[in-house]
Amino acid sequence: MTINLKTSEANKDRVVELTARLGNNIKENVVARIAIAYSLARGYQLDPAKDLRDSKGKEYKEDTLLGTQYRNLYVALICQHYGIHKTDGNVPRYIKMHLDHGLELMSKIFAENRNYTSIEFLLDYATEGIEALEDAAVGPEPVKNFNQRIQKGLFTGPLPICVGTDPTTGQPITATFNDVSLHNNAHIAVAGESVSGKTQFALSLLKQVADVAGGQLNFLYLDFTGLKKDDLPFYQPFFDATRAEYLDAPQTPFPLNPLTFIDNVNEKNKLMGINKFVDIMLSYAPKMGSTQAQRLKEATRDAFNAKSGGAYPSFAAIPGQFFSVTGGQAATKTPQNENLSEYELFAPATDPNQSFLNRNIYLSLSGDLDRTVRFTATFLTINYIYNTFMNMENAPVENGHQALRYVLLIDEAHVIFKDRKSQDLLEKMLREIRSKGVMVVLLSQGIEEFNQPSFDFSSMCENAFLINIKDKTNTNQMKRFLGFGDPEGLILARSMGKIGKGQAVSNLKEYRRGELMGLEGFNK
Repeated sequence: MTINLKTSEANKDRVVELTARLGNNIKENVVARIAIAYSLARGYQLDPAKDLRDSKGKEYKEDTLLGTQYRNLYVALICQHYGIHKTDGNVPRYIKMHLDHGLELMSKIFAENRNYTSIEFLLDYATEGIEALEDAAVGPEPVKNFNQRIQKGLFTGPLPICVGTDPTTGQPITATFNDVSLHNNAHIAVAGESVSGKTQFALSLLKQVADVAGGQLNFLYLDFTGLKKDDLPFYQPFFDATRAEYLDAPQTPFPLNPLTFIDNVNEKNKLMGINKFVDIMLSYAPKMGSTQAQRLKEATRDAFNAKSGGAYPSFAAIPGQFFSVTGGQAATKTPQNENLSEYELFAPATDPNQSFLNRNIYLSLSGDLDRTVRFTATFLTINYIYNTFMNMENAPVENGHQALRYVLLIDEAHVIFKDRKSQDLLEKMLREIRSKGVMVVLLSQGIEEFNQPSFDFSSMCENAFLINIKDKTNTNQMKRFLGFGDPEGLILARSMGKIGKGQAVSNLKEYRRGELMGLEGFNK
């Protein structure tokens, strides 16, 4: 497809006038390119039926107008703007429309600002797009990272897990969570009070995952409240059996640079990533004002700009940069950013392509840490996992089984559910990350935390296990947690009335819904 075109008759003189006005040895064809880009940057969707001008003006051959080195760029801009393929026959027409439109807009600007210089125009509008990105609001959505080179293998076979026993027959109950004919996703929700068998079940689940997948499927056990020293002998057999590393933060830093989810080469992606990082930091700093927030953003950007060749700044570098941009005003430091660095929760340097995702890790965040620090560290970690996998190809379905890459288990999830920002990120993750082959397991002490007014988390976990909870009389809540209707609710109510330690009710399709089962445990 050759892109030869003519401007409108009215624009024949405009392009000459603008070339003279811009000066600085800028040629007519460069002015035409600027006009196309300027029109696209305004965000206009032009309609060929209404916006196509005549072709009686300046003629441009493809090599002159776009040049061989820029042709693909301009075609890509048009295709992105209109959602069309590069072979679409309307591409030349759209380029002509935006050329004419851009020349008209630029001519009007200079006509209304007689003292406006070419340098002022270029500085104003070339930087405007970058500044818009810097100020753009961010949500929980992942940001693109074209520089990511993390390799994560796939486990492609069935993943049968023994979840318990039938108390009537004594036979094991096996669930194949990645069987797409039975389960829409492999996510698991577990609710049970302390000493109910919840932790034993979680450890057994991860141990079996490691065994069945033959080490191809790694996991992170994220413990928000942390283990105490007296707990270690109980967990050591699990660490040995799964070859899991026990990391007691901050005594042992977590091998993650939370900034490495950001694309540090593509400028647009970098700015969006920085915005998201700052947004997470601000989520747990309610006392920070807009001025400090902007300075934190500048400090993070400066830390990235100080690096070259695709290198990342360390997380600890941000407080120093923040201190620098505030002119040495120590009082303006963000408390959680400073504390995270002081505690060294994150390793000082990490190769972004040698991720902890290829290891089995039990991350224990000490209960002695400030709550703000623990929340921030937790969601920097969850965001990294979510963003990293969302930049990977979808995991395939082979022979009826969803291929799997990773298991993320979040303990004490009821604490995290209470924060709205956290809810938004978890909701996005549960909805989207399953297609990337990630299995999320949520452990909570009760069921009310799963059923938030704004979002029902248990509905996004295809597989739910209800162990012993404090309020066993709230049948409606229990039905909602398990996705049961009224007939099943009667069976559920009877089962929960006689539930004992190490027992559970589940919604598994592989077992009788609503009836008690003996729950599998690591030490059984």
